Parts: sequence; structure tokens; C-alpha cells
Amino acid sequence: MIQTVWPYLAVMLLAAGLFPAIERRFGWRIFNVLPPIVLTYLLVTALAVTGLWQNNAEIQGAQSTLVTRLVPALLFLLMINCDLRAIFKLGPRVLGVFACTSISLFVAFIATYLMFRRWLPGDGWHPLAALSGSWVGGTANMIAVKQAIGMSDTHLAMSLLTDALCYSMWVVVLFSVAKMAPAFNRWTRATSSGDLDVAETPSTGPTTPDSVLLWLGMALLVAAGSSRLGEQLPTSSMVSGATWAILLATAAGLVAAHTPLARFPGASKISSTLLISVVAVLASQSNFEGIASAPVYLMCGVCIIAIHAVLLAIFARLFRFDLYLCGISSLAHIGGVAATPVLAATYSRSLVPVGILLALLGYILGTGYGLLVASVLSRLAQP
Repeated sequence: MIQTVWPYLAVMLLAAGLFPAIERRFGWRIFNVLPPIVLTYLLVTALAVTGLWQNNAEIQGAQSTLVTRLVPALLFLLMINCDLRAIFKLGPRVLGVFACTSISLFVAFIATYLMFRRWLPGDGWHPLAALSGSWVGGTANMIAVKQAIGMSDTHLAMSLLTDALCYSMWVVVLFSVAKMAPAFNRWTRATSSGDLDVAETPSTGPTTPDSVLLWLGMALLVAAGSSRLGEQLPTSSMVSGATWAILLATAAGLVAAHTPLARFPGASKISSTLLISVVAVLASQSNFEGIASAPVYLMCGVCIIAIHAVLLAIFARLFRFDLYLCGISSLAHIGGVAATPVLAATYSRSLVPVGILLALLGYILGTGYGLLVASVLSRLAQP
């Protein structure tokens, strides 16, 4: 049994790198259903339950410090390639479908919680709030919301499982409906967006050892500064020092994204590495207590997507959105930047940069969106 920090950290790094390496080397089909980040979570959770490491004060302190410092650093790096000017140049039609997608998901989360709350515990809204952050942004936003609202690691397992299974189901649906585009567009009286032309962001060059060190140093410095400043700002039951640190680090990344620093290579690769490492550390704190509630949360996930789909179709009819933009915007929310370009390329290659930019916009808004949903759900949960 591991009882000290350094062997524990070694296991976390090995677990974080295992499935991405296997995916890159073999490309097995299982990764289309369960991405490496989910498999990493499940593996580390299994190791934790088997008692590979002792849950003593030294390891608990390391876990707390790593998550507290790495999450703001991660969000700073994720924001570096988010160019707000490029997103707003897409025009009102694309931004309109993004806004309608966000609204439809917001209504779906609230309605679903009201439908299922009698079967959920008192803090059962936590996994839904974290999931809402992921279903506008990504896993990093889920973790940020988790930290901000003080959600337990058991509930994080619910969010990740619901995210993985429901997302996989929805991807299959969105790929399958491509052939229905002409009929859908006639119903909504929309023209196809397949000929939309948006310039792609040029490559910033290869990642080098010096760029890795510089980005890590900057990210950790921003995380430390955000945490220190967040402790000085006013707090409430929903806004803690950790919440301020997360928001300040996100803002710092957005500012840096509009400077020459954004062209410096390496931020995206380092952020991917940090993300899966943070997930591994979070999973190492997990157990199976309360896992019997998982079917309820899976039903919640299916219900959320169903309500979202119906509302988005109604918005499409009202504002004449075509199927391609609706599908890309939906996956940009629920799937993130990794899956959206693939779907966009299936619809039309000219839509690939649109999918990327909308997914990046979701990363920007995901944490704030999740905190807004958390605020509403916490009020609804009160007796």
C-alpha cells in the first residue's frame, strides 16, 4: 500500500498517460464510446477502491493542493486560444443559434431537476450543476464548477458517467440526422450553412521543451495570483474564494488570448495534459458510496437532451436555423472542441472552423453557466 506522496504522484501520472497513449497507438473503437479521460477516471477510481494508497493526511493534503492550484492554471491555458474577435465575426446567425442552444439546455436542466428531485438526495442537484458546466464547455468546466460549489467526489463520478454515456448517444444521433437536412431546412424555411466561409486560425508551430516550461510557469503563477486575490474578495454561500480564483484565472487567459502571447506554441497540449492529470487526482479521492443513484442521473441526462432537442428545433423554426448549424452548436456545447470539428466536417468542411470557434466559446462561458445553473438549482432545492 502506498503511504507517501511521491509514489502516489507517480501512479497518477502513469494512469493519466496510459489511455491517451493507447488511443494514439491503436485507435481502438472503445474510445469512440468512452474517451481516454473517462477510462482514466474509472481506472483510478478502481485503484482507490482497492486500497492501492492510504488515505492519510499527507496524501489528502497533496490531493487538495494539486486540485486547488491546477484547476485555475488549467483554465488559464484553455483560454489562450480563445479569440473573441474571431467568434463575433461569425455574425448574428451563428451566435444566435449558440445562444438558443444555451437557453434550451438551461431550461432542460431546470425542468429535469423539477421532474426528478423527489428521487434525488438533498444535494442531488450538485451533479446536474457540474454537468451543465460540461455541457456548455467541457470537462474542465465541470471540474471548475465542482470545486466552486464544493461537490463531493462521489457526485463527480455521477456527472462523468452521465456525461460520457449520454454524450455518446447524442453524437450517434447527430451523425445520423445529416441526411435529414433538406427536409429539416424546408420545415424551418432555412438555407443551408454548408457554404459559410470562415478563415481557420493558422498553426502556431510545434511545442518545444522551452515552451512547455514557460507555459507551466505562467499558468502556475496565474493560479497562485488568482487564489491569493480571490481570498481578498467578498464571498457568499455560492461564491467562495475558490470561485473567484477560477473566474480570475479564466479572465487572465482571455486577456492573454488577445496579445502576441497567444501565438506562442504549446498551451493547448499542456492544457490537455493538465486536464487528464486533474481528473486522475480527483478520481483518486473517490469511492462507490451512493453509486446506486447512477441510474437516476442517467435518466436525467437522457431527459435533458430530449428537452434540449425539442426546444432547439422550435428555435430553429422561429429563427430559420438550418440543421447543420443546430447540430454543430449542440455538439459544441455537449461534446466540446474535440468532437465538434469531426461532426462539422461530416456536414460540410467549410463549417469546421465554425465548430471549433463555437466550442471555444462554450469553454469561455461554461464555468459561469454552470454556476448560474447551480444558483438556480440550489434555490429550488430549498424546502
